[in-house]
Amino acid sequence: QVQLVESGEGLVQAGGSLRLSCAASGRTFSSNAMGWFRQAPGKEREFVAAISWSGRNTNYADSVKGRITISRDNAKNTVYLQMNSLKPEDTAIYYCAASSGGFAATGPRSYDYWGQGTQVTVSS
Repeated sequence: QVQLVESGEGLVQAGGSLRLSCAASGRTFSSNAMGWFRQAPGKEREFVAAISWSGRNTNYADSVKGRITISRDNAKNTVYLQMNSLKPEDTAIYYCAASSGGFAATGPRSYDYWGQGTQVTVSS
């Protein structure tokens, strides 16, 4: 059974940092792109960041560029999201996702496996 399990949730003040992790089990995703999405209360799920299977290519939402970095460790079957200079508008449930392809896609339909989500709250 494939599982993606996010961790690293927390409550931080504006300007602070958090690191989210997503550990995959049930199969290896070393040939698959991985992504992070988020959903704030009352809003649709939106793309945050994606990384290609090799880690050489990444994509970011404009709203997080320069503040958030996605990375992966294929040996550990894990993807990370380092979030710095957090803003209250970053408050959301963050979801990890695994794609069927190797390209760092930005659309949710490109992703077949999803985690349960982890809460990030940024206070002003």
